[in-house]
Amino acid sequence: MATHDLSFETAAAAPRAATAAPAAVGVWLLGCAFMVLAMAVIGAITRLTESGLSIMEWAPLSGTLPPLSQAEWERLFALYQQIPEYREENAGMTMAEFRGIFWWEYIHRLWGRLIGLVFALPFLWFLLRGQIPRSLLPHLLVAFCLGGLQGGLGWYMVASGFAELNDVSQYRLAAHLSLAVAIYGYLLWLAFTVLCGSRGAAAAAPAGLARALTALLALIGLTLVSGAFVAGLNAGFTYNTFPLMDGDLVPEGYGLPGPWWQSLFEDVATVQFNHRVLAMVTLAGVCGLWLWARRLPLDPRQARAIHLLGAMALLQVGLGISTLVLAVPIWLGAAHQAGALLLIGLALWALYLSRRPGAA
Repeated sequence: MATHDLSFETAAAAPRAATAAPAAVGVWLLGCAFMVLAMAVIGAITRLTESGLSIMEWAPLSGTLPPLSQAEWERLFALYQQIPEYREENAGMTMAEFRGIFWWEYIHRLWGRLIGLVFALPFLWFLLRGQIPRSLLPHLLVAFCLGGLQGGLGWYMVASGFAELNDVSQYRLAAHLSLAVAIYGYLLWLAFTVLCGSRGAAAAAPAGLARALTALLALIGLTLVSGAFVAGLNAGFTYNTFPLMDGDLVPEGYGLPGPWWQSLFEDVATVQFNHRVLAMVTLAGVCGLWLWARRLPLDPRQARAIHLLGAMALLQVGLGISTLVLAVPIWLGAAHQAGALLLIGLALWALYLSRRPGAA
């Protein structure tokens, strides 16, 4: 992402206000980014508790309030009883059990609405006070539109489980998570630029570091998307051994049945094996970059970012292996989701510093 166009033009006119306002805007953007991270973690818990199909209505305004009467609870439960998930997996579920899954989906949706408010209200405040530079305004409008699109995509994903499937489509799940990560990364980059960009760049970063980090960031993103397909197919509940998959390095039937390209997204063994391979390749890439960066003339901020990136990659692989061999405990699955976004955030931070080595 380019950063040169996010300059601040009010510094000469009002030095004190210009110094304080960009910092406040940056902190706000950083807070929004971490709310998106929390949203992804809540989404992981919603997925792991199989709560995502418990609310069968899309009501952006009226849905803010939970059911306030027994009659309303019974109406929502009756709607849930009409879908395949109830008939094939939860037949005989009690009202108390339904409420248990309902609340996770409700919290997930409510948190999304809260993100919208936390973004929109301060945005209007900063805009009316003239504290948003013209160069930043289009980026904030793009972020707002992406947030609205994410809400619609979330409903599109949920609706895929209402008719023929007893779960949501793994393709739509991957798209929903990918957009969440894109919004998270975009907000982080904007926050880095606001908080650090006005201090100016120092000497050029070591040759090739930014390109290496960009390639590594793409690899981390690909690994995360492959993990979304693992989640969408519940593939983490099979082959719960590591490094072998039930005694084989490559699982029996890898790439089968059907066309090979379809197996990449729809076959449990293939999807899980590919995620394992991508995770190991990503770890190797991070470790290789860390070893190479040790010989480069990095400033302290760059070196610290690379060290943190390496430590987070090791932790994330450890979380992934633990999640797998323990058959996906909810808390570990949620931690693994959080770790993926933290890893992307640290890669973005290292990339930002490699492009703007004078930023703090």
